[in-house]
Parts: sequence; C-alpha cells; structure tokens
Amino acid sequence: MSTKFQIDGVNVISNFEMAEREAQNYVDFVRSKIQTPLVEVEVRLCNDGKVDLKYLARGARFERLRRITGYLTSDLKFWNDAKRAEESERVKHGVSKNYGYL
Repeated sequence: MSTKFQIDGVNVISNFEMAEREAQNYVDFVRSKIQTPLVEVEVRLCNDGKVDLKYLARGARFERLRRITGYLTSDLKFWNDAKRAEESERVKHGVSKNYGYL
C-alpha cells in the first residue's frame, strides 16, 4: 500500500503506509541537507528494512561568471568599451559532450 501526503507544500510519496508525522520527519531531514526549495520526496522501503530517499528540488539560480584578464564578472552591462571589445575578440572554445561522471 502506498501513501501520499502534502507537507508544507512538498509532495511526499511512499511505497508503504506511514503516518503524517513520519512524512514530516523525512521532509525536515531532506531540507536540512539541501539549500534549494524542495518539491517532492519519495520514500521507498527496501527489503532490508532501510529506506531510500529520492527528492526533487528546484534548481538554484545560476549566474554565469566570466574571467577576463584576471577579473571575474557576471554581466557585460557593467563593462567598459575596452573590456567589451576584448570579450568579443576572444577565441570561444566549444564544450565536448564526451565527458564522464564522478
């Protein structure tokens, strides 16, 4: 039997029957480990009596940084004309899709 709860805006899904307080504990645990807003927690009971937790969180806002002659900056709108010209003349290197995972 599976259980579904909505705890503080987070969907909690499990493959076993659990109390709402237990679902709240799983949400609190995952929130203590991540920094981004939590969307969903899936709790799976394993054959050995332990649980696997799988969660879905909204990604953090990503801001691109550029390094030009030793300076880090995020937005070209603050650059002067010389820096903009330097950026436009740079050789742009592609990203290889043949990469590994750690």
